[in-house]
Amino acid sequence: MLYVFSLVQPIFLHALSASIHLFLLVSVSLHWLWNKVTFTPPAAREEKSKEEKHRPNSNNTLFKTTVFCSLAVSAFSFVLCLFNYFYWYTSGWSEQNLVTFLDLALKTLAWGVVSVSLHNGFSFFFTEKKRFRFSFFFGAWCTFYLVFSCYSFVVGIVVLPERPIQYLVSDVVSTCAGFFFCYVAYFVKNKGCAKGIEEPLLNGDANVPNEKVAKGGDTVTPFSHAGVFSVLTFSWVGPLVAVGNKKTLDLEDVPQLDTKDSVVGAFPSFRDKLEADCDANAINSITTLKLVKNLAKSAWKEILFTAFLALLNTLASYVGPYLIDVFVQYLDGRRQYENQGYVLVFVFFFAKIVECLSQRHWFFRLQQIGIRMRALLVTMIYNKALTLSCQSKQGHTSGEIINFMTVDAERVGNFSWYMHDLWMVALQVVLALLILYKSLGLASIAALVATVVVMLANVPLGSLQEKFQNKLMESKDTRMKATSEILRNMRILKLQGWEMKFLSKVIELRKTEQGWLKKYVYTAAMTTFVFWGAPTFISVVTFGTCMLIGIPLESGKILSALATFRILQEPIYNLPDTISMIAQTKVSLDRISSFLCLDDLRSDVVEKLPRGSSDTAIEVIDGTFSWDLSSPNPKLQNINIKVFHGMRVAVCGTVGSGKSTLLSCVLGEVPKISGILKVCGTKAYVAQSPWIQSGKIEDNILFGERMDRERYEKVLEACSLKKDLEILSFGDQTVIGERGINLSGGQKQRIQIARALYQDADIYLFDDPFSAVDAHTGSHLFKECLLGLLSSKTVVYVTHQVEFLPAADLILVMKDGKITQCGKYTDLLNSGTDFMELVGAHKKALSTLDSLDEVAKSNEISTLEQDVNVSSPHVFKEKEASREEPKGQLVQEEEREKGKVGFLVYWNYITTAYGGALVPFILLAQILFEALQIGSNYWMAWATPISTDVEPPVGGTTLIVVYVVLAVGSSFCVLVRSMLLVTVGYKTATILFNKMHFCIFRAPMSFFDSTPSGRVLNRASTDQSTVDTDIPYQIGSFAFSMIQLLGIIAVMSQVAWQVFIVFIPVIAVSIWYQQYYIPSARELSRLVGVCKAPIIQHFAETISGTSTIRSFDQQSRFQETNMKLTDGYSRPKFNIAGAMEWLCFRLDMLSSITFAFSLIFLISIPTGIIDPGIAGLAVTYGLNLNMIQAWVIWNLCNLENKIISVERILQYTSIPCEPPLVVEDNRPDPSWPLYGEVDIQDLQVRYAPHLPLVLRGLTCKFHGGMKTGIVGRTGSGKSTLIQTLFRIVEPTSGQVMIDNINISSIGLHDLRSRLSIIPQDPTMFEGTVRNNLDPLEEYTDEQIWEALDKCQLGDEVRKKEGKLDSTVSENGENWSMGQRQLVCLGRVLLKKSKVLVLDEATASVDTATDNLIQQTLRQHFSDSTVITIAHRITSVLDSDMVLLLSQGLIEEYDTPTTLLENKSSSFAQLVAEYTMRSKSSFEKSVDH
Repeated sequence: MLYVFSLVQPIFLHALSASIHLFLLVSVSLHWLWNKVTFTPPAAREEKSKEEKHRPNSNNTLFKTTVFCSLAVSAFSFVLCLFNYFYWYTSGWSEQNLVTFLDLALKTLAWGVVSVSLHNGFSFFFTEKKRFRFSFFFGAWCTFYLVFSCYSFVVGIVVLPERPIQYLVSDVVSTCAGFFFCYVAYFVKNKGCAKGIEEPLLNGDANVPNEKVAKGGDTVTPFSHAGVFSVLTFSWVGPLVAVGNKKTLDLEDVPQLDTKDSVVGAFPSFRDKLEADCDANAINSITTLKLVKNLAKSAWKEILFTAFLALLNTLASYVGPYLIDVFVQYLDGRRQYENQGYVLVFVFFFAKIVECLSQRHWFFRLQQIGIRMRALLVTMIYNKALTLSCQSKQGHTSGEIINFMTVDAERVGNFSWYMHDLWMVALQVVLALLILYKSLGLASIAALVATVVVMLANVPLGSLQEKFQNKLMESKDTRMKATSEILRNMRILKLQGWEMKFLSKVIELRKTEQGWLKKYVYTAAMTTFVFWGAPTFISVVTFGTCMLIGIPLESGKILSALATFRILQEPIYNLPDTISMIAQTKVSLDRISSFLCLDDLRSDVVEKLPRGSSDTAIEVIDGTFSWDLSSPNPKLQNINIKVFHGMRVAVCGTVGSGKSTLLSCVLGEVPKISGILKVCGTKAYVAQSPWIQSGKIEDNILFGERMDRERYEKVLEACSLKKDLEILSFGDQTVIGERGINLSGGQKQRIQIARALYQDADIYLFDDPFSAVDAHTGSHLFKECLLGLLSSKTVVYVTHQVEFLPAADLILVMKDGKITQCGKYTDLLNSGTDFMELVGAHKKALSTLDSLDEVAKSNEISTLEQDVNVSSPHVFKEKEASREEPKGQLVQEEEREKGKVGFLVYWNYITTAYGGALVPFILLAQILFEALQIGSNYWMAWATPISTDVEPPVGGTTLIVVYVVLAVGSSFCVLVRSMLLVTVGYKTATILFNKMHFCIFRAPMSFFDSTPSGRVLNRASTDQSTVDTDIPYQIGSFAFSMIQLLGIIAVMSQVAWQVFIVFIPVIAVSIWYQQYYIPSARELSRLVGVCKAPIIQHFAETISGTSTIRSFDQQSRFQETNMKLTDGYSRPKFNIAGAMEWLCFRLDMLSSITFAFSLIFLISIPTGIIDPGIAGLAVTYGLNLNMIQAWVIWNLCNLENKIISVERILQYTSIPCEPPLVVEDNRPDPSWPLYGEVDIQDLQVRYAPHLPLVLRGLTCKFHGGMKTGIVGRTGSGKSTLIQTLFRIVEPTSGQVMIDNINISSIGLHDLRSRLSIIPQDPTMFEGTVRNNLDPLEEYTDEQIWEALDKCQLGDEVRKKEGKLDSTVSENGENWSMGQRQLVCLGRVLLKKSKVLVLDEATASVDTATDNLIQQTLRQHFSDSTVITIAHRITSVLDSDMVLLLSQGLIEEYDTPTTLLENKSSSFAQLVAEYTMRSKSSFEKSVDH
């Protein structure tokens, strides 16, 4: 009997357990020694190393769980071992205690060894042949261990019920572990062998040499098919975090979204529901309410699920405050039943776990909803922009529309965070009051009143904040609009020397924005003050009321109340945020829905007939059209035309007569007032100003069609693009910069024509495409395209070149919006006046050439067959560069920093304002706040009795007075801290903004050529917003949460320093986790930044090219591209959310363990050793531990993500600058240049150090007051020469002297302000006519009117209501191309420089206007040096000298007459070709 009795004694059980674990340890050690000692022959070693590869698969969830399980048992034993050690240390050791301690120590060691051995694939634990199965020995040991654990567990319950509860818990853990290991040993059969843990991703198995591992980008996110455990613990993000820890993450490593989160999958059903909801009026009648309703419907399941999680979280968070009073009473020795302490600890711990789990999943799902809603809205906005009518578009600039997408949609997405806050505030307040009522009775009513007062104080602050936020957004819109316009036209600003004036304009706009920003951040600071002070205020009121109405204050009740106030602080603190967020979101939704309600292009303008159903291609009967329906004068009136299939129709007329509008009518772009317009067949359109997408040349030409190599080659040939592509080092794979920035005007135009030709449409509409190319290319294009490839198609072409008219079957002559004449060339010549005017002007221009008929005939054959050597002035590529080498592309991938955000970035940010002097004061204020807060709570816990029968240490009045003084002090600290913080943040944002913009505006032109404006705009809008409002709070939050965490640790260690035993390892593990997580999070954040720019850029391109996209019916393709780009942006966002919660979940678990440990410690201490009130205070603070710890890490990670905005802005503050604007000690005389003599000496120019020379040693002199014409094929270096003259490009060697001053020795502003240029692309800025002519405000109104009259625009401007103040819309779109050119002429007439450059200035005007410009220039610039680059030979014929360039060298330089006399000169051949073309040689081709 005695024998049986000893078998169930605790000492026997622990001794047996120790023996089992010792046996395992000894066996493992012997096996390891045996392996070390035995000699392995080389062959066997090879076999062994092969075998080593078959370690258990580290990616196998079961294998991971096995390792984790053994580690957990080891950790649990270690905690128990420590706990017992301290307990027995105070109460003394016995024999049983020693055996128990030894058992726990061996257990810790044995399971630790098992964990490490499994992880490293140690052969003792696996079968020889199939190492992924447990060895027989280890399997048998696991079985024995399970039997023993079960025995121990049963004995513990049945025989030894009075044994301490920790041993019971230990038995449960052991039994569970035993079951799990036996299950793995006997029931799990792995399929085949798996990869080892240290092995690379590609398996080195000889059987599968080409096995590839699917990249993240090819797989759908593991979230969509993860198991319950994986979803609960966020383990599905693990692999991505692991990859990010090994290498820098790229977009292809990030998995694709699940169908329900991807906009491609979610949008169609959302659109259908929305359309059904809006009835027959479709989307145009959408209200904000309908939009919200449908967005909510699209994610209703998730919204309900998050609501449930939020409810669960709220309930769990109040368990702590509810039980604190009971816990304090327990510590005071008033126990209600056996093991009450353990039950309390378990309830506290369980509530914490529920709170953590529900919060993590609640936050993650909310972000998931936000990402989805943002994507849906972006797609809606994009699709709307594609269908907007031109009139609607004029009301919104592209900058504003882009803001809907980047700011408003983003804000609606962010609102998901605040979705449940309103009802939760109500719930939390009710729960808080119930708990307070339990503790403090009627005083809880005072708490309610105080809470309501605090919330009401918030209302005026909230509405002010909303107002300032609105104003801030409006002023940001205005600034972004100006910035995007300036970036588009930077070349012209630099040429004119205006960039600093326009910078000051942006700075002015920013000052207005800053005014609102200042008001906004200071209001926010006041809100912060009110809400950090809220718990203190409420507790003062509540405790004061208790004193007044005589409710006894006990420390347990007070601690319960304090914990409740602390929880209540969160909803009250978030309430203003929630209210302002609701207000901001409403504003954004209103803006979006009002945009979605704008008028679309009317589909009834054009009656589309089915292909082949009619022999008429285009028919207009009594058509009256107007861009602006409210305008009394329609743009086109009484239009009647009938065009049959296969006809060629030419449209001609003076500037502003409505030629381009006529083509837009056929496309259906212009609102119809009356009449009928029928079109039969598909259309292709070539716009007047080329619209090119950034991307490969090939993609631009194919424009969504399949590649048909034969057709493609034909098109390239017809558009004479073959030579250009040979010159480009990547051929048609060359990436074109934004708006075709690295192509010359001619190349852009020809790519546009190629795009139209490749489409194989029925009707082709050309809007003056030949003006931007030189004479030879123009005639080649006309012949090959219009008369060749399109000979059987219907073609309508607008042209200013009279020489292209004879080939037309029908000519329409337009004037003032009416078709004044129509007919064949010969018929028209004999009739009306308008046509005669145009032709007469052309004849006049040709009069100089009449003597050259013979030359023309002799050269006719040779010139047309000559090779066209075409290259581009802006494309500087080596022919030799291999096609594979991507470095040569002009537009590079956006640079993103890699690795850690440098400390220098933080330091720069902190010390930007006032050299960082205010930072110590901010920290000091926060430390004082924390100290006073803890002090006041400590005081209340110490100075109140534990129960009513104990004498209080101080009187009631003293108690409250001291508390109030401490509370007021802490509130004052918060006020100081929040005011200083916003002051520093505001100042820093201002300094960084000014620095970045100054550097951008002073950057050389090459920076703008190679940087898409989307990147610059992204920094000026998104990143600047982050710096304005987010980063100061983020840095503040991190510092403040850190100080709070230290405060909590200090309070807890006061009571139980032993907490550090667990706390230090937990902190170490937390830091390790954070370090493990940060690389992935950081790169994902950077990817978000990098993936945003393409959406903006694609959107901006779409807005500027809507008419082209619609004419080719390519809307659906562009919509798909936008969806793909949007998903590309959502992917990293979704995974950031997952990774963030992955980390927080793990940190929460760790802090919960710390909390549980400190509770167990407190209940294990004998009564009376520790003051229950102070112990309760420690628990009160401990309840917040996981929240604060997670908050510290969350703030740190968020800060790392946000600070990237500062990093990106700082990147742009170190762009290399252009040479100085003014060289003080070398300023030219105010009258310089007096003569305008330009002397070029051995000039060599290249665009970049590694590129070939574009100008290869030019030497020539342009005499003062002489007119020089520069001619040459496309790409011969004409534009480069002009750019060098203005120092847009600096000479590599040689020099340019103007009136004996080397232009490289003086300031850029001094040089550019003294030269004048009429550029190739006529540019107008949004604003008034006055500030378009005189942006620097240097001239009087009289001088401006005089200039307008000289350039024939005076009457046009006088007609307008505002005269000089009449508006000019974005890009001058309410002026025709020719009128814009005349405005540029007006600018030059005002400036009256001695040196004037015309860069293909008359390309977009008709011959009559061209003659007028020439005449004006002859009259007013008779004593100036005029340098003309021209495509129309007539423009240079009356020059004094002609310079002919070829491949960067001077081929001929002489007077035109001398050159023409020499029949073999290249110039004579060019002229001959032009005359021949003008003498209507096309008529012959038509007949063939």
